[in-house]
Amino acid sequence: MLYKHLSDVTEEEMDKLLNRTGELMDVAETVSSILKDVQEKGDDGLREYTKKFDRADIQDIEVTSEEIEEAMELVDAELLRHLKIAAENIRNFHTAQLPQKTWFIEPSPGIKLGQMANPLASVGAYVPGGRASYPSTALMTIIPAKVAGVKSVVMCTPPGPDGKINPLTLVAGKVAGADHIYKVGGVQAIAAMAYGTETVLSVDKIVGPGNVFVTVAKMMVRDKAEIDFPAGPSEVLIIADESADAGMIASDILAQAEHDPKSVSVLVTTSSELAEQTNDEVKKQADAAVRKEIVDSSLENAAIIVTDTMDECIEISNGFAPEHLEIMVNDEDSVLERIENAGSIFVGNYAPVAAGDYASGTNHVLPTAGYPKIYSGLNIHHFLKYSTIQKITKEGLSSIGDTIISLAEKEGLQAHADSVKLRLND
Repeated sequence: MLYKHLSDVTEEEMDKLLNRTGELMDVAETVSSILKDVQEKGDDGLREYTKKFDRADIQDIEVTSEEIEEAMELVDAELLRHLKIAAENIRNFHTAQLPQKTWFIEPSPGIKLGQMANPLASVGAYVPGGRASYPSTALMTIIPAKVAGVKSVVMCTPPGPDGKINPLTLVAGKVAGADHIYKVGGVQAIAAMAYGTETVLSVDKIVGPGNVFVTVAKMMVRDKAEIDFPAGPSEVLIIADESADAGMIASDILAQAEHDPKSVSVLVTTSSELAEQTNDEVKKQADAAVRKEIVDSSLENAAIIVTDTMDECIEISNGFAPEHLEIMVNDEDSVLERIENAGSIFVGNYAPVAAGDYASGTNHVLPTAGYPKIYSGLNIHHFLKYSTIQKITKEGLSSIGDTIISLAEKEGLQAHADSVKLRLND
């Protein structure tokens, strides 16, 4: 783990922290080949790659109602209760994000301008598997789509070697409201949702996180299905001063580290004492980590940087553009109002990233690798499309007629100008 004063951080070390998208194109050839195979072979291609990558022989690609009922029986009642609590909080937050269905303004007599929001027809939710199961991601991707009014929401998630989906993930998909659930993951799942197969329905948009292969696959199918944004290994940046608690900070660093060997955790602080304490706490907590091997690998990407001023902390954060940003300082609001780039922001000592990951209600599907500079985290607007509306009377058209005619004729589009002249001379 990098541990230095900002003045001692080399240009190469800072560049490594700030530029985290390099490996995406390294897998492009492999991803392109799988996409093409699935497009050509359909269900057979899905079975072939599921056997190759997930070591599972699957015949029925879509999950049956009997399998869902079996999963419901296997999930502990108390765990199911907590899943429903999280689902309700997520539903409430995203309902609050809903825009007005239709609105109008009247800038001048006879001219009414407005906008109308409509949901997408179909959405595909990708829920990762692999190192762990992520029922929370099923909630985060499916619930907002349903709140937005999307009629058809399909979920793809990889099966285990036994050909079955983790029961809790399956139940989460059901609780969230998925219309179809498929036992397929990885690049092949993205291909199936983009192009469609004999079993898997094609969709208008694909959302959800995944590894570098899934991320590149999503980027490559945008001619067929829109996507939310690129999302790779999880990351957190923590801005802290002397008021913060080193043990809490270390626990949040490890919480990100246990996701993936490529996860990135960074602390920027004005307190040398806090930095030293956090460094010690990270080592101590890492030794006791359940996923120690993953944590140890991830910590090689971690950094603790001591700055002279809070301005420098904020500058580093805005340059880093973290997926998750934690603010643990005395004057929270003064720091918060100067943040320009972050996927999701957690303010205060008692707002760990885990709260947003599971139960507070905000969405945990977020852009990473600096993409918060240009993308928002998953929200209700990802599932809506907007149409502008004009209601214009003859009086209204008269007030802007000369402007339209003048500009149209200047552009050489006489028919445009004539379409206005005809109406005004009627």
